[in-house]
Amino acid sequence: QVQLVESGGGLVQAGGSLRLSCAASGRSFSSYAMAWFRQAPGKEREFVAAISWRGNTYYADSVKGRFTISRDNAKNTVYLQMNSLKPEDTAVYSCATRPYVSTSDGDYDYWGQGTQVTVSS
Repeated sequence: QVQLVESGGGLVQAGGSLRLSCAASGRSFSSYAMAWFRQAPGKEREFVAAISWRGNTYYADSVKGRFTISRDNAKNTVYLQMNSLKPEDTAVYSCATRPYVSTSDGDYDYWGQGTQVTVSS
């Protein structure tokens, strides 16, 4: 059974930064793609960023240039560095995993519980 545990969320002012972490356990982390999605109140869950097992990265247009996804296979952890945060980035951020990268949340097999990010104006 795969377990994903996110951390690092919180309250930050617009223009600030946060780094989210997602620790994985239960299978060979290095062989799988990892992704971050977010869901704001009253909105659909949306793709944020993903990283393949090889380290290729993919971003939603809304976060490109501001967010960076990375992975540390030795620590079984994926990170999301979020800079220049905006109020519209406020959401619950969840990590997910599957064998290959996809930008569709329905394709992912395992999910973390999510961590709240709130950006004040």
